[in-house]
Amino acid sequence: MNQLIVSATSLEIKPFLEGFRKDPVPDTDVLVTGIGLTAATWHIARQLQLKKYDRVIQAGVGGCFDNRIPLGSVLAIKQDTIADESVVGLKKLRTLFDLKLVPQNSHPYTKGWLINPNKELIKSAGLKAVKGVSVNQISTDKKMIGFYREHFNPVVESMEGAALHYCCLMEKTPFVQIRSISNYIGE
Repeated sequence: MNQLIVSATSLEIKPFLEGFRKDPVPDTDVLVTGIGLTAATWHIARQLQLKKYDRVIQAGVGGCFDNRIPLGSVLAIKQDTIADESVVGLKKLRTLFDLKLVPQNSHPYTKGWLINPNKELIKSAGLKAVKGVSVNQISTDKKMIGFYREHFNPVVESMEGAALHYCCLMEKTPFVQIRSISNYIGE
């Protein structure tokens, strides 16, 4: 089975990399994309063009909107979207889908979400599956956090998750996004 392990930084998967160097996993490639949606999208898309994978696993850290989830918890992301691809007007967040600039169900989106159809792969991770949002900056502004909570009701925020979902959905490559909670949103 050819698999790709993806992370924004090597620090996020340091224990895995240390073990991998000592005892490499056959048919496994590692891709460190750099931070953010732009870098992640480019590197993931390019790698998926170079080689066919049976599965892609994105591992990294993420902020959490739910203070009841302990720091260090590991969660699987069942659906993701780009939360800050939006406009705030009339005291309300409106996405490109709400504004009808992009149809909500235009491939690979489903009702504005990038939904992972690989339910068995998510289930095999043995982790609680939650909604995530991806943003281009870490959310600390209380008003934006409120907009994200109200509009998306996410549990996890990352800066690269939607890039994985988008690229793998476009390429029809099975994937799972796994996030360890590093902080609570707003810190």
